[in-house]
Formats: sequence, structure tokens, C-alpha cells
Amino acid sequence: MNVKSISRTVGLILLITGIFQLFPLLIAVIDHEPRNILAYIESLCLILLVGSALLLFSRGGNRMFSAQEGFAATGLSWIFMSAFGALPFFLSGQIPSYVDAFFEMVSGFTTTGASILTDVEALSRCNLFWRSFSHWLGGMGVLVFLLAVVPGARKNGGTGIYLMRAESPGPSVDKLTPHLRQTAMILYGIYILLTALCIGCLLLGGMPVFDSFCIAFGTAGTGGFAIRNDSFASYSAYTQTVTTVFMALFGVNFSIYFFLLRRKFDLVWKNTELRWYLGLIFGAIAVITVNTLSYYPRVYDAIHHAAFAVSSIITTTGYGTVDFNLWPELSRVILVFLMIVGACAGSTGGGLKVSRLIILFRAARAEIHRLLHPHTVKVMQMDGKPIS
Repeated sequence: MNVKSISRTVGLILLITGIFQLFPLLIAVIDHEPRNILAYIESLCLILLVGSALLLFSRGGNRMFSAQEGFAATGLSWIFMSAFGALPFFLSGQIPSYVDAFFEMVSGFTTTGASILTDVEALSRCNLFWRSFSHWLGGMGVLVFLLAVVPGARKNGGTGIYLMRAESPGPSVDKLTPHLRQTAMILYGIYILLTALCIGCLLLGGMPVFDSFCIAFGTAGTGGFAIRNDSFASYSAYTQTVTTVFMALFGVNFSIYFFLLRRKFDLVWKNTELRWYLGLIFGAIAVITVNTLSYYPRVYDAIHHAAFAVSSIITTTGYGTVDFNLWPELSRVILVFLMIVGACAGSTGGGLKVSRLIILFRAARAEIHRLLHPHTVKVMQMDGKPIS
């Protein structure tokens, strides 16, 4: 195993994490919070020290990657990011236990959304921002960002493909362009554009600037860290509707947006996973709406809350407007199924992925066909491509 190439990657990831901590540090300065300012400065110094040491250790080493190095670098990067990303919470004293702070950061970077906090609103604005921003960083993946900005991944295919494969969700990873670095830049460009659109739409509804950024980060990363104790219940219907739409949009494979930008509408329409994903969303909304009509005074309210819950659950975001634990059993069973299935491959959403569900059904159908017609040879395909 090429230890120096792994060390270089982890060192760069740490330094990038440190750069991103400058944003909450700026908020702490604006809010005149000396303790938080000191916490972020101390965290940055430790990150700079360890990151620089790792880069110095990697000097003169071979930078080539194999699948083995790709998986090792990916796993270690997430651990180091979380370990050092937790420092501001711990050093500021707002999360007194480092284990709890580490849990919160792991949950943030992996966009899991679980939290040890019982009173989210007690956190300072800088820590709330860093907590939500960790979702945004983890949503697309910091390693994808690394591929976009580091010149070493410019080569055609390059060794960076192993980082991309280890980082990206889904059965397979395809390059949108011949150059991997260009692919990573396109993915992050789409991600930033969609996030900016989400922030803009939230601001149009009168949401405060700080809230808009934090909510957009949690929506984009489909992680669901809220900045209010009631999650989304106290926000306006407009804000909830905007978030419903964008949660669903971030659950779409980002290559679809690339095809739309290139005006390849036929590829978008023929995409099997997208059709299944939309079918699952609208089908679940329809059934849950009918099933919960008696719980709300108006049909609109039932549709509104059903759409928000379905969009939040299928993308594994986790925001909530109502306690759907009080809904009928049928609705709850549908939500559990959607949570397991998850969003599309190549999105920021979690879960099994819709593409794997399609493969599962098609594999079962192919097996039944093989039992009935043992001498036939039929290749299982998706979007015109054979599945190995």
C-alpha cells in the first residue's frame, strides 16, 4: 500500500477542512464571541499543524493510486475530518464532551442527521453554521471537491478515479467528461448552483439570511440538521414547499442536470432511475394523502404535509413539519419503505438507491425467466447498458 499517497490526500483534506472553518470563525467575529473565536483559532492551528505534517511526510513519494489506496484514503479522510471538525464544539464548551462533539460531526459530514443535542437553539450562530455547513460539505463529498481543485487529478481517467469510486454512492461511477477533474468541477458547479437557487427561493419567502443558508445546506446535503427545536414546524407553508421541492431535486442523479444543461432531453426522459424515483414520490404522496385526509381540515394540508414527509424521507433528509408517527400504519409503512430505498445513485441522498431497487427487481424477473426457459440467454440491461 502506498502510504505516502494516502498521507498526502488526508493532509490536503484536513487543510481544506481548516479553510472552510474560516466561515464560522468570521460569524463568531461578527457576533463578538471571544470564546468561540478562540475555539476556532485553536482548531485551525491544530489542523494546520497535523495537515502540514502529513504533507511533509508524503514528500517525494509516489502519488499513484490503486483501489486499495482509494478506499483507505476515503475512510481515513472522513475520520480525520470528523475528529478535527468536532474541535470547535468541544473547545468552545458548547458541547462539553468531545465524544458527543465527535458524534455530532460524524453525523454532519456523513449527512446522517442524528444529534445528541436536546436544545439546538442554545448553540451560538457560528456553531450552528458549522454544524449545517458540515452537511453541505459531506453531501457531495470533500474528496470530490479535492478532485476538482487539485491539479493531480487532471489526467484522463487518472488515479483519482479510485477516490471517486470510493466516495460516490451508487452501483457504478461514470465520468461526465473524458477528464475526471472536469467531471468533478461540473458536479460541484451544479451542486453550488442548486444550493444558490435554494437560498434565493428561501430569501424570497422572507426567511432571514442566516436561516436561509443553514436550511439550504441541510437540504442540499440531504442531512436534515435544523436550527430550530421543532425542525420545520414553525416555518411558513411557502418555506416548507420550497424545501420540499429542493429536497427532491437534490435526490436526483446529478448527471441528469448535466444532460439538461447539454440539452440532451432524450437521455433525461429515457433514464429509468429518474422515472422510478418520480413514480415512487408521486405514488407515495397520493396514497399518504388519501390515508391522512381525516387528520387535516383541508385536502391541501394533507397533500402539503404528505409531500414534505415523502420528499424528506426518500432523500433521507429528515426534516419534519408534523409528527408523522401519529399517522395511520399504512402511511408509516410507506415512509419506512421509502427511507430504505432512498434517492437516486449519484445524488446527495442516502438509502439503498433506486437504481439498486430496479436491479433487484430485474434480477428477480430474469431469474424467473431463466427457470421457465433454461436454454435462453438474456442480458439484463438498464438504460441500454448491460448490467454485469
